[in-house]
Amino acid sequence: MALHFVTDEAGGAQPGDTVELTGSEAHHAAAVRRVRVDEAVTLGDGRGAWLSGVVTAASPKQVEVRVTGREIVPAPSPRFVLVQALAKGDRDELAVQAATELGVDAIVPWQASRSVSRWDAKADKGLARWRTIVREAAKQAHRAWIPEVETVARTADLVRLAETSLVLVLEPSASDRLTSVAAEASDGRDVVLVVGPEGGIAPEELSALADAGARLVRLGDTVLRTSTAGAAAISVLSAAHGRW
Repeated sequence: MALHFVTDEAGGAQPGDTVELTGSEAHHAAAVRRVRVDEAVTLGDGRGAWLSGVVTAASPKQVEVRVTGREIVPAPSPRFVLVQALAKGDRDELAVQAATELGVDAIVPWQASRSVSRWDAKADKGLARWRTIVREAAKQAHRAWIPEVETVARTADLVRLAETSLVLVLEPSASDRLTSVAAEASDGRDVVLVVGPEGGIAPEELSALADAGARLVRLGDTVLRTSTAGAAAISVLSAAHGRW
């Protein structure tokens, strides 16, 4: 499979054009992935444009690609949205990376009441970190669409979200299995998966979400870590909706 790189220039490029990779992307292509002249590669802008091309020049500061083909990949529908509670260490970052590779379409950081990690004044830094992780994971997975990382949400924001989207809250004590409801979203609404922090979702948060119309579901008979639950749920949704 051809190596894949991301650049905004891919959005408007047509067959016959030359697209230049510069900065960190050029360094990654030439010095890390070691692309060579005449090698076939693919390029994307992260918003649906997908180019095939051939490398015509390669150095750590600039890589040139002659475009040989172009297509536009439609945005997935319905969208799969992961609401990931902030977690200690790098567990939330692992969750974001895996969910991106497995097909999530948008990610919402959630400051849950039991979240040990508190972004507060460092929210901008945290968002920038997550967006970098998502971009690199999407590139690694050769995805035409890079998931959007939205601003930090509070529980009240999730309650409002349940009014317009199918919100599925992963809760080990729930009676319904995710596999039994995964294919129900056929009306175009976003399918939102809510994953709690290490200590689980607080009872008052579960009640507020359920009262707003969210459904509590479980993945199985075991309890997964916050770093793996979202990825497992995205896999179930992808299979149920024919993405896999």
